Amino acid sequence: MSLAANHASTRSSTHAPRVAIIGAGVAGLCTAIQLKKAGVGDFTIFEKSEGVGGTWRDNSYPGCACDVPSHLYSYSFGLNPEWTHKYSPQSEILNYLEHCSDKFGLRPHIKAKTAIASARFDSTSGTWKLKTDKGDDHEAEILVSGVGQLNRPQIPPLPGFSDFAGRTFHSARWDHSVDLTGKRVAVVGNGASAIQFIPQIAAKVGQLTIFQRSANWIVPRNDYAYPKWAREMFHEMPFVSRIYRTYLYWLLEKNFMAFMKDHWFGKLFEKAARQHLEAQVPDAALRAKLTPDYTIGCKRILIADDFYPVFSRPNVELVTEPPARVTAHGVETKDGKARDFDVIIFATGFETTTFLAPIDIRGLNGRALADAWAHGPEAYMGVTVPCFPNFFLLYGPNTNLGHNSIIFMIEAQVRYVLQCIKEMRGRDLAYLDVRPQALAAFSARVQAELKKTVWQAGCTSWYKTADGRVTNNWSGPTIKYWQMLRRPDFGAYDVQARV
Repeated sequence: MSLAANHASTRSSTHAPRVAIIGAGVAGLCTAIQLKKAGVGDFTIFEKSEGVGGTWRDNSYPGCACDVPSHLYSYSFGLNPEWTHKYSPQSEILNYLEHCSDKFGLRPHIKAKTAIASARFDSTSGTWKLKTDKGDDHEAEILVSGVGQLNRPQIPPLPGFSDFAGRTFHSARWDHSVDLTGKRVAVVGNGASAIQFIPQIAAKVGQLTIFQRSANWIVPRNDYAYPKWAREMFHEMPFVSRIYRTYLYWLLEKNFMAFMKDHWFGKLFEKAARQHLEAQVPDAALRAKLTPDYTIGCKRILIADDFYPVFSRPNVELVTEPPARVTAHGVETKDGKARDFDVIIFATGFETTTFLAPIDIRGLNGRALADAWAHGPEAYMGVTVPCFPNFFLLYGPNTNLGHNSIIFMIEAQVRYVLQCIKEMRGRDLAYLDVRPQALAAFSARVQAELKKTVWQAGCTSWYKTADGRVTNNWSGPTIKYWQMLRRPDFGAYDVQARV
């Protein structure tokens, strides 16, 4: 059945497109809201989990919170005066997204517990043929991916994993049924998630062992609660919220300078990080283990006030020798030392450079997106890919940030998508297909600009592929990206008129 079979007669006269959105996270909801505002009501959101929220539903580990200030990590059209802290906890962000879903009437459009298994473009009809994991068929003229970059947990393929007699889980799929009280717990990884949940469980567990692959640059978080009078002011005077949001935007936007190679601003960040480490870790030997050996910013810069003090606890051990295998009773490191554990928690990040996997997406002439991206994902403006007409990516290749709010980027992308849909309706087009030359020119410029950044400073990070190509991060300030997407250049697209 089509997404909106009941409206076939209306669609034939107005050519109002049917839109399929994959994912009910920040990007998918933003798309749906703007579609409704533009008068495009024939859309469906396919969500693999039981409800909205995306990564903010998936990640429910203790201490989970955003590292972008609350008033900026929200929609520009959906200001929230009720944020309780400078940095929102996961529960508040999830509540906010659920509130937006209700406020804008999105619930009837959401197919929960429904994952898209495959999508194939039919050039004859100008439609995307979708198949769900349940075997159901759907179709739409427009396909929008809102799955983002951080949705598939990655667990290292350690030998013996299936032999472990205790409990294991990934931080992004936290098992709340496991009582950690008094347990011997191993945490593999010490990235953005780990530094949030480790302080929350350290006092509860019997023994905590942290396996660190590489140290992280960490700067103070300086979180605080908004007093009641401030929340009342944000509520009674929305313009204050908007001014404050604008202030936060430019405060963070300036930080892009820290990611330019050999920039003095980056040296200030490093100085602040070193001072933070020295102030909180008095032991010189331990401090040496926690000091990164790469240029600040090459990997994600983390923010935390309570992570370093954990290592002063007598029940906490830092291990820098890499795990070699999992045994029936614990973990053995490459130096042959075995440690016994009751629980192993993997805080090992996500599969970030494969983007839409495992969805099988096929464009013109049956070309697979996986084949088009065999040498690394890339998209024109981070949004469209040649040979995949009417297919739009949100938070796609080269649109991740290290310094500002990804929601700003997503809103720019959604405006771009809406303008493309408007162009198609106005010119009665069957589809738009970005030209390979346009993508090649865009990618060459982005990669040239990325060479000037610290992301190309030689470290291994989730920002890039195994061969060192940065596929995740945007190469400049966000304001530059906003300007580039403000008005689509339709000369970069081949068009097909409706038959």
